[in-house]
Amino acid sequence: MNPTLLESRVEKLTALLDVGKAMASERNLDRLLQLILTEVTKVMGADRSSLFLVDKERNELWSKIAQGLEVRELRIRIGMGIAGYVAQTGKTVNIQDAYADPRFNQETDQRTGYRTRTILCVPMRNKLDDVIGVLQVLNKLDGLFTREDEELLLALSSQAAVAVENAILYEDIQRLFEGFIKASVYAIESRDPTTSGHSERVAILTVGLAEKVDRTDAGPYTAVTFSPEDMRELRYASLLHDFGKVGVREPVLVKGNKLYEHNQEGIIARFNFIKKGLETSYLQRKLSLALSLGPGCEAELAALDEELHRQLAQLDDQLQFILQANKPTVLPQGGFERILEIAANTFVDVDGSKRPFLTTREAENLSIGKGSLNVEERLEIESHVTHSFRFLRQIPWTKDLRRIPTIAYAHHEKLNGSGYPNRLLGEDIPFQAKLMTVCDIYDALTASDRPYKRALPPERALDILGLEVKDGNLDPELVRIFAEAKVWALTVGMRPRT
Repeated sequence: MNPTLLESRVEKLTALLDVGKAMASERNLDRLLQLILTEVTKVMGADRSSLFLVDKERNELWSKIAQGLEVRELRIRIGMGIAGYVAQTGKTVNIQDAYADPRFNQETDQRTGYRTRTILCVPMRNKLDDVIGVLQVLNKLDGLFTREDEELLLALSSQAAVAVENAILYEDIQRLFEGFIKASVYAIESRDPTTSGHSERVAILTVGLAEKVDRTDAGPYTAVTFSPEDMRELRYASLLHDFGKVGVREPVLVKGNKLYEHNQEGIIARFNFIKKGLETSYLQRKLSLALSLGPGCEAELAALDEELHRQLAQLDDQLQFILQANKPTVLPQGGFERILEIAANTFVDVDGSKRPFLTTREAENLSIGKGSLNVEERLEIESHVTHSFRFLRQIPWTKDLRRIPTIAYAHHEKLNGSGYPNRLLGEDIPFQAKLMTVCDIYDALTASDRPYKRALPPERALDILGLEVKDGNLDPELVRIFAEAKVWALTVGMRPRT
């Protein structure tokens, strides 16, 4: 064999192997199609190439990329034109003069100003020998397409078919996974409708913060980068970070005030009973006074009425203070000594026994300094991260998503070790979880869909993030980037109207 010819074939075989490796490693369909066209054009020594995929439902071919043409997506009926003919028949077509072939559609040339001369078009077949597309090269640079070119392009098309089907299968799996994620978030929000939208907003903010960190060219995180796979992992972890709330009792999960509704109603009914008892007692005293003093005791009776009104007003004031104390606070507050004073008062119940105005449990709950949960309830809420971890750990994540359970598990940890559930210190907390923590706190502060608090304006929420930094809870650099790069603004339009 001619040494030059042998060398040429070796080069083409090497190129074929290289292209196959490149195709096998690319899972993104858009990038894969562009890669196929670029490599096929080069290996085949052509001026341009195009790839059409079969759309069986519409009986059409579609091209997502037509190299060198302005048209980004082109659709043709199967059976029309050269590509349509190859898709329909499964035959290879090698044309030496495009304009002399009646199957050639000249409209594209006329629209783009391009002049097609030679065409080599082959079918792309899958393992079942079904035609899934066609691969076409135009205008060979050094003459006409040969029989050897046909064999080479068929080999390339076989590799391309496998790669395309793998990429489509990968996209299908991705869509399935996205569906699973959305269904999981829907389950979370169905369990706790009061926080609807929280998971999605936290995901948007966390990915947005990661993008800003990735682009920063100053500060301690200049070397930190996130690949597309890293971003996807972070997004999924953020969307699923609260899934464990499905394991928390609903009354605790949606508790809006420090007392449950039935507890508050019980206290109101108790105070009404106390007032009625007081009124009855004073009526008895008035009757006794009138009988003992007779006519002319109007002044004494008026004094009793005044005393009754004063005590009733005092009871009303105490009840209003209780109802006010029942509302949760965003920041720690004190001043609940009066609750203990009220609780120390007693009244006589229907059975003749003395009972306190407030039970020990009621007084403890009304004295909660921050939020609406007592110690036991807060521990139950905090258990949601463990529930999330146990659930997420059961999923057979791919290698590039394997850290999702660990990231979600740590989103309530604090740098100084005061977080939960494991009281991790800063260096032990996954960096992705540190990002999510900032975003989770911000969204919780500004969300208008919580029954236990009013939404804070962004500037006030950012101030609180600053206080969290001073207390050693949050990463100061991440909070700075979050605020200065206005990452927080990404979800402003997503918040429900109050």
